[in-house]
Amino acid sequence: MNRAVQLVLALAAMAVLSACDYAADLDKPPVDLGPFKLGHNLVVARDPTVGPGSIKVTEAEWQEAIEGAVDARFGRYDGDRLYHLGMSVDGYFLTSLDAGVPGVPSLKSVLLMTVTLWDDALGRKLNEEAHEISVISAFSSAGPFPTKDRILEALSAQAAKQIEAWLRKNPEWFEPPFE
Repeated sequence: MNRAVQLVLALAAMAVLSACDYAADLDKPPVDLGPFKLGHNLVVARDPTVGPGSIKVTEAEWQEAIEGAVDARFGRYDGDRLYHLGMSVDGYFLTSLDAGVPGVPSLKSVLLMTVTLWDDALGRKLNEEAHEISVISAFSSAGPFPTKDRILEALSAQAAKQIEAWLRKNPEWFEPPFE
């Protein structure tokens, strides 16, 4: 195999595997969120905007993928205060499995969500307006294209990681006095 072909295959593999990076840290201790413990993990996907030519995804498929990614990321927290995440899939575009175009470096899939965090003890949400999350995941068209399930897994893992980053930016939610 010549050097150019090896390089193209290596780049394609890196592009496909890059989505894995968002779950790569799950075997490490979680970032500090004080007393955080995941309570309810609710996902709705009622009538999201779907990009033209997108692979169709059912509400049940979104629920399984996102709830699984959120459980994987936030199930590691063992605090003593319950927090609930409410998430809504507002829009998406999943690259069609047959959309590979020779010479196009990557095909992108997109997930648009809003998230609300509830404090169980206070009985109220902590963010006044729903937090918006936008996930863009690129897959190489030069190699084997991932399945629908793999695309959902990648988008969901990235969304869960963005939620964790958002929570870290709001440490007052996890520090006494709780008001």
